[in-house]
Amino acid sequence: MTNPVRNFLAEEAKKAGFSNFGITGATADLETGQRLKAFVGAGRHATMAWMEETLERRLSPDAMWPDAKSALVFAMNYGPSENPLLALEKKDRAAISVYAQNRDYHDVIKGRLKEIASKFAVKFGHQVKVFVDTAPLMEKPLAAKAGLGWQGKHTNLVSRTEGSWLFLGTILTDACLEADQPEVDHCGSCRACLDICPTQAFPAPFQIDARRCISYLTIEHKGPIALEFRKAIGNRIYGCDDCLAVCPWNKFASVAAEAKLKARDDLKSPHLADLLKLDDESFRTKFSGSPIKRIGRDRFLRNVLIAAGNSGDIGLIENCKILLNDSSSLVRGAAIWALSQLTGLEDLKGMAQIHQAETDPSVVTEWQTAFLGENK
Repeated sequence: MTNPVRNFLAEEAKKAGFSNFGITGATADLETGQRLKAFVGAGRHATMAWMEETLERRLSPDAMWPDAKSALVFAMNYGPSENPLLALEKKDRAAISVYAQNRDYHDVIKGRLKEIASKFAVKFGHQVKVFVDTAPLMEKPLAAKAGLGWQGKHTNLVSRTEGSWLFLGTILTDACLEADQPEVDHCGSCRACLDICPTQAFPAPFQIDARRCISYLTIEHKGPIALEFRKAIGNRIYGCDDCLAVCPWNKFASVAAEAKLKARDDLKSPHLADLLKLDDESFRTKFSGSPIKRIGRDRFLRNVLIAAGNSGDIGLIENCKILLNDSSSLVRGAAIWALSQLTGLEDLKGMAQIHQAETDPSVVTEWQTAFLGENK
């Protein structure tokens, strides 16, 4: 017996470039809510206060929209053309998370979902709401319930056909639709994603502590990055793909078909020297339409300077010295750390004398820490 709704969604999903879709009820199971509460209760959401503020609405889709009866969950593959772990070996270049090497996926997916939602509403006469990651909606548990994959030990969705490289988007509707069967866990005894994490951000399987996660530290965290994590960050300047890239299920993944999600040549492994020269205008121009733009030039340069300090490339010293005069205290502080890794103590003392009028407490602390050798 044919299902007109499913046939329609399958056809529209394919036309819009989605690799898969599934249907589930617009409710969350008790275990999902308990895990979220435990995550926030332990402070593992770090400075992302919005997770605590919207906690009750996050517990279930119908808590956010009472009329919601079904969730249509769509997945779009963004598989890279080469293993992202290879970029970590190029110390004089930057490693940028695969998802951020071209257009902002929020814009790409939301536009496609709005088209499908509009057609669905007209054809079947039901209300719809579109969500892509930014609303208080737990999309990964919904995707697992809809049969698109399972949440691996790294807490991200894993698919038997596309590995860990999936963007998700959801259409909530007041239509009562037949749900798909949830996917079961296929991780088995594997713990590759847990063991590879440079900062040990996984206190246990299926648990993550954002306070230790490189993606959080380089994207969401606004201040100086704690000393204990700087060496481990390596050359990762925006996000981290280690736990995703090492997943054995990626052997079944394919390269992204959507052109807007394929890596730009200039963002695959850009030279740190070039990135260190970016002022606010050139930063905004280079990353127009990119998710990187939202963290701003100062946070971005903080990350690049940490990568420079980890590079061992003395050719970057002059670029870093210039940034000791930057208008941003965040950048100045990171420049001190980078130089402390690339130069000797006497050279560092000479630079400090030139900048002895520094008054920002965080930058003064960076100088003091550099002289104590606590950042080596």
